[in-house]
Amino acid sequence: MANITTEIRINSSDLTTDTISLSATSTLTKAGTTTGLSETSGIGRRTTTATSQVTLFAAADYTDDKAHKIYLKNTSSTATEYYLLTIGTQAVGRIYAGDAVMIPWDGTADFKFTPSVSTSMTLEFALFYEA
Repeated sequence: MANITTEIRINSSDLTTDTISLSATSTLTKAGTTTGLSETSGIGRRTTTATSQVTLFAAADYTDDKAHKIYLKNTSSTATEYYLLTIGTQAVGRIYAGDAVMIPWDGTADFKFTPSVSTSMTLEFALFYEA
C-alpha cells in the first residue's frame, strides 16, 4: 500500500481583523476504504503554444467513480496567464500564474485544460488514482 500525504496551509495576517492560520493534512485513500492510492501518472509537464483545449486525462483510461486526485500547477510567472479547467463539458475553474491545486476526479468524463494565451505556457501535473 502506498502512502501519499497531502497538506494545505492557509495563512494571512491581513485578510480579516484576526490572523488566519489554517492547516489540513490528508492521506489519499481508495474510495470507501483506508487503503492508500497506489497508482500514479508520475509528475509531468505539458507546454502549449495555442489556446485550444487539451485533454490531459481521458476518462476511458481510468476506472469510473473512484477516488482519483489530480495535482496541477501553473508554472507561469505572468499574473494574467491562466488555464481554464474543464471536466467533460463543465468548466470548473481557472488556475492563474503560480497557482497549485489538488482536485478530486471521478474518472467519468475527460479532464481538460485550455490555456489563456498562445505564447508558451507550461502546466505541471500528476494523477494519483486507483485501478
